Amino acid sequence: MAYPGGQLSEEKVFKDPVHRYIHVRDKIIWDLIGTKEFQRLRRIKQLGTTYLTFHGAEHSRFNHSLGVYEIIRRIIDDVFVGRKHWDHSERLLCLCAALLHDLGHGPFSHSFEKVFHLDHEDFTQAIILGDTEVNKVLRRMGDDFPKKVAEVIAKTYKNKLVVSLISSQIDADRMDYLLRDAYYTGVSYGNFDMERILRVMRPREDQVVIKRSGMHAVEDYIMSRYQMYWQVYFHPVTRSAEVILTKILHRAKKLHEDGYSFKTKPVHFYSLFQEKINLEEYLRLDEAVILYYFQEWQHETDAILSDLCRRFVNRNLFKYVEFSPTNEQMKKLLELNTLFKKAEIDPEYYLVVDSSSDLPYDFYRPGEEGERLPIYLLMPNGELRELSRESAIVDAISGKRRTDHKLYFPQDFIDDLSTKRATKKKIKEILEG
Repeated sequence: MAYPGGQLSEEKVFKDPVHRYIHVRDKIIWDLIGTKEFQRLRRIKQLGTTYLTFHGAEHSRFNHSLGVYEIIRRIIDDVFVGRKHWDHSERLLCLCAALLHDLGHGPFSHSFEKVFHLDHEDFTQAIILGDTEVNKVLRRMGDDFPKKVAEVIAKTYKNKLVVSLISSQIDADRMDYLLRDAYYTGVSYGNFDMERILRVMRPREDQVVIKRSGMHAVEDYIMSRYQMYWQVYFHPVTRSAEVILTKILHRAKKLHEDGYSFKTKPVHFYSLFQEKINLEEYLRLDEAVILYYFQEWQHETDAILSDLCRRFVNRNLFKYVEFSPTNEQMKKLLELNTLFKKAEIDPEYYLVVDSSSDLPYDFYRPGEEGERLPIYLLMPNGELRELSRESAIVDAISGKRRTDHKLYFPQDFIDDLSTKRATKKKIKEILEG
């Protein structure tokens, strides 16, 4: 079934710092962009608390979503068109899924998800399938079209090639966020030759493959991803802000459960605290709402909530030391826990071990949890070869998970020797030892 109106009478463009222009020719895409659920993504930062480390990282999930759409549009309109294995009738499904893939992200998404046991992918599907403006637009393509879009995003759609364009180890989502996040953070680590990768992509029955001649561009992409995770996404200062943000949410939830009387009542949080939030309530949440509460909660009578909110709003973050969960280090952590209590610094909120872990590339290991579909190279003779078998660089990092642990604490509390002087000196000795 054709979308009513089909193509726009005149192509619309968005000026974009990464792709130069985002081209919109299909009326369904233009209509989806105009829905209130998609416009909400302007109020959700792509990189959460990273703006407190890299001041340029103020970009939103709105412009990332447009970027993913544009990459998919270029692949299917410029590279795949007319090729064997590509079913052109899937074009609008691909474009809609690309545009809407991040629709369910909440404010400071990953911290919110951890504290309140949410999953943004569940909300993405709920928005697409629920009583929403997005659903009404999609249904103009047919009653089953929203379900197909949700299945692509959930990676359950029958056409695995379509799924792999949006979700794989070399997909439009990753390519856009690496380039976009590198641009806005001002780093060079995330840059790679996307133009070359797009030119050498080829459709196969179940996934996108890469011509052998493009292997070096893919190596560069994988190393860019590796560097971005450790230099930007897992930056210890960003993680400090995440720790404080998470502790604010935990503290507010505990105070609510304990019957604390808030000066600024957390009305937007009530259903979150009960873990019974519905779609309408979820869609009211954005980062402006959350930051309003943090601003107000600086003036609460609860000292911990007030202090944590002041730290987040004014960027007075926790300091950190390297930490590895060995027996000796765990003994030190227990001792610090006791000393913090003696110093009247609550270790539940002010002594936090945070861990980050990433697997830059993996090949298929049947039966393993979180198994990944590998990147395949298309050889000149038509054979498919898994990337790490051809690339010494990729082979060196394949299947190797790197994990990093840091111990976060409030240096200013420990430096204040006006109270509990002897205890705080002992704390400093252990942390500096």
